[in-house]
Amino acid sequence: MLDHQTLLYLGLDVVIAIALLALMRWAYELWSSIDSDDQLAGKDNFAYGISIAGSLLALSIVLWSAAERASGDDYLSRAMQMLVYGLVGFVLIKVGRWAHDRLILNRFNKRDEILKKNISVALVDAASSLATALIIRSVLLWSEGFNINSGIAIITGFVIALAVMLVTTRLMERRFARDNQNDSMQDTLVLGQLALAVQHGGYLIGTAFAATAASHMLTYQGQAYITNLLVWLGVGVLFTLLTVMLSRLTKAFILRGIDCAKEVDHQHNVGVASIDASLTIGMALILSGLIA
Repeated sequence: MLDHQTLLYLGLDVVIAIALLALMRWAYELWSSIDSDDQLAGKDNFAYGISIAGSLLALSIVLWSAAERASGDDYLSRAMQMLVYGLVGFVLIKVGRWAHDRLILNRFNKRDEILKKNISVALVDAASSLATALIIRSVLLWSEGFNINSGIAIITGFVIALAVMLVTTRLMERRFARDNQNDSMQDTLVLGQLALAVQHGGYLIGTAFAATAASHMLTYQGQAYITNLLVWLGVGVLFTLLTVMLSRLTKAFILRGIDCAKEVDHQHNVGVASIDASLTIGMALILSGLIA
């Protein structure tokens, strides 16, 4: 049976989690200067809801990891770790969204597109938040201790997440331009191409899972900052490329006879895009499991 102290710890953690999730919604509204109640209930802006949902789920993934990661002799120290890791994850998710908008999908204004109810942009935005959270989760569970070294490890994971998303997006843009007479993938997302958004979102999440492979290959060394960063980055990019290649190979067999580029890019076939996304995520999970 659960003792009194354990029940108190669990209750405190639940309160912390709910408070941080509420803070995430409030911060989203403050950051974007948007009345969320009006967007969600007044204007029925599905894109806005999808974007917030991505942030909330991303923070929940970080809190899930923090709850698993927290250790200590008493419930107060463990709850404090939960709070600190949750706040760090909260900040990194917000900063990650900002960096993604400025560095990766930098050809349009995400806020304006979401206010225009652009579901395609919202889906990619949500996927980028989830990808960031998945890599932060793997670094949280890989690192040891509750100190400055583990904090630097988490920031390292954040940098890796951005690098992986940048590589994935640029590869997708290159493929899209090649198959569409040098058209811009980002401009097409602005036009509301839902199939392309589903495909790209799957690639972001899949390669995030692939990047976590480093946690199975690298022994944690608290003060080996440069080594940790370079190995995680190298393995992350390597497995990102491997995941993309294997998913394309798998797609060639499973969707044999179907021109995926034509179906997704020109005919906006969300079904084919969903299969493509699932194969990318699936191959990343299989690769990660093989080296675990």
